[in-house]
Amino acid sequence: MHQTLQPAGPARPSAAEANDAIRHLVETRVDGEWPSDAYEFLLEEWAAASRAEAYPNR
Repeated sequence: MHQTLQPAGPARPSAAEANDAIRHLVETRVDGEWPSDAYEFLLEEWAAASRAEAYPNR
């Protein structure tokens, strides 16, 4: 079972934080299993943060 980094509150992580979490997930996977749910969640977090950083007034 994999643990992913969870935000401490309702705020989303920055794109860099989400990217670090994705990298950690990839580097620490166990037994050749791919945690697709965790990866999808983190990828969505990264995408949302990237959009927010690119377009801060939207």
